[in-house]
Amino acid sequence: DVDECAAEPPPCSAAQFCKNANGSYTCEECDSSCVGCTGEGPGNCKECISGYAREHGQCADVDECALAEKTCVRKNENCYNTPGSYVCVCPDGFEGTEDACVPPAEAEATEGESPTQLPSREDL
Repeated sequence: DVDECAAEPPPCSAAQFCKNANGSYTCEECDSSCVGCTGEGPGNCKECISGYAREHGQCADVDECALAEKTCVRKNENCYNTPGSYVCVCPDGFEGTEDACVPPAEAEATEGESPTQLPSREDL
């Protein structure tokens, strides 16, 4: 059997790796965390995609929320790690202003309006 995978240039695209088979070969997709690969899985990446880094010999998601430098900069804002990225979200019941997540009454006050008055028991 001829190893078609050993050919130069390789028979597969840069986003694939070659698997030799008896009398043939197949091109398989690289792991989604890879930029180019030499085989199957995140341990065979040539490079890692953005938001991923080599950890224990393979491409792993970087938890941006756990970095020493604060990722979400508004006061009271929560950071949630996502594959390859992160999102910054105000907690439930809070509204985002330019520099903080605040309760709705404070958000209105920071916009130059007076806070909304809740109806008293007698009004209900």
